Amino acid sequence: MTETTNTNTILVVDDQPANLQVLLTFLKQHGFSVLVADNGHRALKALEKEKKPDLILLDVMMPGMDGFETCSRIKENEAIADIPVIFMTALDSTEDKMRGFKAGGLDYITKPFQQAEVLARVKTHITLRQQKLELQQALDEVKQLKGILPICCVCKQIRDDKGYWLQVDRYISDHTDVRFSHGYCPDCYAKEVAKLDKYKQ
Repeated sequence: MTETTNTNTILVVDDQPANLQVLLTFLKQHGFSVLVADNGHRALKALEKEKKPDLILLDVMMPGMDGFETCSRIKENEAIADIPVIFMTALDSTEDKMRGFKAGGLDYITKPFQQAEVLARVKTHITLRQQKLELQQALDEVKQLKGILPICCVCKQIRDDKGYWLQVDRYISDHTDVRFSHGYCPDCYAKEVAKLDKYKQ
């Protein structure tokens, strides 16, 4: 197994050394960190030991455990199931493609490789995964505001999980990315004007 260092990491799984070398060199040239494995078993071990990759390029036709079975095992493992898998294959029948999708693959790259196609598909699925992770993070932050919040019926301060009483805007700012701009609603504005008028008198 070989590794380089960069931002996005791709695991390439192929039993053909020539294919591994071509993809390793090409992907490194485009700024990716690359892990390689020459069969399904080693790919699964790499996923247990190495930093979780952002994407997996997985050959279909391999001796022993083929790409379909390898993908199925990846998707059965909750810790790595969210990693997108792109199959690499010379098979082009609808039946083979449907089998790959059923196993959990998201896309296909046809052999022999077209570098522009490889790069486009890799970038697309890495971007989609990043967007999905960002959306999940945003949803998790929103969920923090769900449930029952202890709030004072007089001053309307909220008690946080450490027992401190905070103004509503402070509490929301601490638990989300929301920021506040302050102003007057019409009713409060009218009350403040009335106070000023009374003061002038």
